Amino acid sequence: MNNSSTVPVIKDLVLVGGGHSHLSVLKYFAMNPVPGLRLTLITRDLHTPYSGMLPGYIAGHYQYDEAHIDLRPLAQFAQARIYHAEVSNIDLENNNIICPDRPPIHFDIVSINIGSRPGTLHIPGADSYSMPVQPIDRFLDRWTLLSDRIVSAENDFHLAIVGGGAGGVEMALATQYRLKHLLRQQDRPDEFLHIDLYCGSDGILPTHNRQVQKRFRRILEQRDIRVHYSTRVEEVHENYLLTSEGKQPQADGVIWVTNASAPAWLAETGLDLDEKGFISVNDSLQSTSHENVFAAGDIASSIKHPRPKSGVFAVRQGPPLARNLARAIQTRPVKAFTPQTKFLGLISTGDKYAIASRGNWSLEGAWLWKIKDWIDRRFMNNFNDLPEMQQPGLPQFDRAMTDDKTLHEISAIAMRCGGCGAKVGSTVLSRVINRLQPISRDDIVIGLADPDDASVTAVPAGKLVVQSVDYFRSFIDDPYIFGQIAANHALSDIFAMGAETQSAMAIATIPYGIEEQVEDQLYQAMSGAIDVLNASNTALVGGHSSEGAELSFGLSVTGLASREQVMRKSGMQPGDVLIITKALGTGTLFAADMRLKAKGRWIDAALQSMLLSNQAAGFCMHRNGATACTDITGFGLLGHIVEMTRSSGNSVELSLDSLPIMDGALEMIEAGIFSSLQVQNVRLRRAIKDPAELRKHKHFPLLFDPQTSGGLLAAIPADKAEACLAELHELGYPASVIIGSVVDDEQSVESVTLKA
Repeated sequence: MNNSSTVPVIKDLVLVGGGHSHLSVLKYFAMNPVPGLRLTLITRDLHTPYSGMLPGYIAGHYQYDEAHIDLRPLAQFAQARIYHAEVSNIDLENNNIICPDRPPIHFDIVSINIGSRPGTLHIPGADSYSMPVQPIDRFLDRWTLLSDRIVSAENDFHLAIVGGGAGGVEMALATQYRLKHLLRQQDRPDEFLHIDLYCGSDGILPTHNRQVQKRFRRILEQRDIRVHYSTRVEEVHENYLLTSEGKQPQADGVIWVTNASAPAWLAETGLDLDEKGFISVNDSLQSTSHENVFAAGDIASSIKHPRPKSGVFAVRQGPPLARNLARAIQTRPVKAFTPQTKFLGLISTGDKYAIASRGNWSLEGAWLWKIKDWIDRRFMNNFNDLPEMQQPGLPQFDRAMTDDKTLHEISAIAMRCGGCGAKVGSTVLSRVINRLQPISRDDIVIGLADPDDASVTAVPAGKLVVQSVDYFRSFIDDPYIFGQIAANHALSDIFAMGAETQSAMAIATIPYGIEEQVEDQLYQAMSGAIDVLNASNTALVGGHSSEGAELSFGLSVTGLASREQVMRKSGMQPGDVLIITKALGTGTLFAADMRLKAKGRWIDAALQSMLLSNQAAGFCMHRNGATACTDITGFGLLGHIVEMTRSSGNSVELSLDSLPIMDGALEMIEAGIFSSLQVQNVRLRRAIKDPAELRKHKHFPLLFDPQTSGGLLAAIPADKAEACLAELHELGYPASVIIGSVVDDEQSVESVTLKA
């Protein structure tokens, strides 16, 4: 989460892709921040696999976290917003990044480092029946399924590797090593496994010297990996290949490691591309057609100094790219970069053995693999082991980033007052409202589209009005996702009462910035909220916006319900069982996230849980006879259980073992990382009978963990509990589980009994 600042946002630098070059860019801006610059990373993958360690990972020499760079803490270290999304286009006329299912993302300067994919587009059947190595994360998911399939095969299995370059050779050797190891673990012979390597040229490793080629031909022959030279794969079928020689060799699995290709959407951007569809860049890594676009890594094609698509060049491009982006942002001249012509290649053979290649010489040995392992681990540590940063004093923006118009706007920001003077400008607000598309309802008499001072809604006969309000500061850097979560959190109170939502009013505080940035931030947050409101048939009818040091957002929500429909906290009965619909752990996970201690995949999973609406769950609870219901928020699970026990006069038995826990939450609790609200919530432990004996249970601290957009907790009659649980699972609440039961224990002051 970015630290708040009174320095206004002046320019937006957007990084598209979390490739090797952008790792250095993030690290550079972390160590050399530019006041007034807002840095945003848009990435499809939260964990970037390091290509140099991929063969070792496939072979089983590295664990997942050893071979992947966690982008979320790195982005936070750089004070960068991180958007988990996939780019589908770039609108260069309006300077917007286009991603499916979210608002456009504005940029002043954009850098593209999205890698490439094997060229399978023109090979019939390749997309359906082969596994491209790129993108690596998708390959790794499919590789796990393929390896399980091979290991459990009852008959001969033919695995085809298409591509005779360094990547294909390393992949063939690594997969063989790993598969034979898995087979030995099951006491199974490996004679049924056959690996074939298909090369389009008359030799393997065409970009390396003859000595290297000779060494690998020897090793492949020793490992009984058959190499098919001058054999192009022209079609891929479910169980066989069609080659350029007209043969149809058996292929029960196909891994594609051929020359790289670019994504098709680049052709729609208007950027200058080379003949293969890659972005043409000059020696400054700047697009040859658009000076506010930079590119590096496999996706870039240097006009004057072409180089192979290799991770080593992407890594070397990182520092000069970072420096040129900083210069471009500050309107300073960029500098040329000339890549090296020769580089040391360390190519692994799958078994902790490597062959070195540089120019015309070559060496081999286990000691070279140790050197490669040391180099790779040092590279990874540079981005995974982040140093502690001193808190800077109040920075000053760089005037080189501004023009006269912007300077005038900044001066106006400094003069802004509080109260109504702190409101977002009317023109900005009007433009945002005009871009939003809230739903309309017949019972909204006066709403957002009307110029009146307040909204007017109709209340149908026999209905009660149910109202709630929630508002809090952003804990993530993506305003669109934050808007969605804040809306879900606010609506949840209504759903927990068994009501349907009718209308909502938004309350937003937007960080200081020039007009364009303020509008974009407000639009992003409001768009997220509108998506959730529209999905729940809730009309946005008004609100209030202001400027402040940090992004905050909330909603005042109105719902409708019949008297019989209302679910309260006070109605649970002895014999009821307690059902919870979402896992616990958001408090400790986001506390860890602020300290750069949480893994990106943990936070992503937590966000997905927070984005899950409680609407369907609330209606399900009501259909299944819920006697009491609440949503779990800042008081934590125990706090909300105590509210239910005290208001009903009953007690509960709670099973600690049954609590659903988010990935990573236990690890962070064990590391001593808690939410700031944890201490207050722990005071309620007096409501627990004899807590001492179970105080050391690993789930015990999660009783006090505050939740944001947490699940529902309901008391359900025992005879309807299993049906309710099955329905919840079917509705998309996989974490739903029974965690306890209601008991009649009026004699006890303590209301909660714990069980392991």
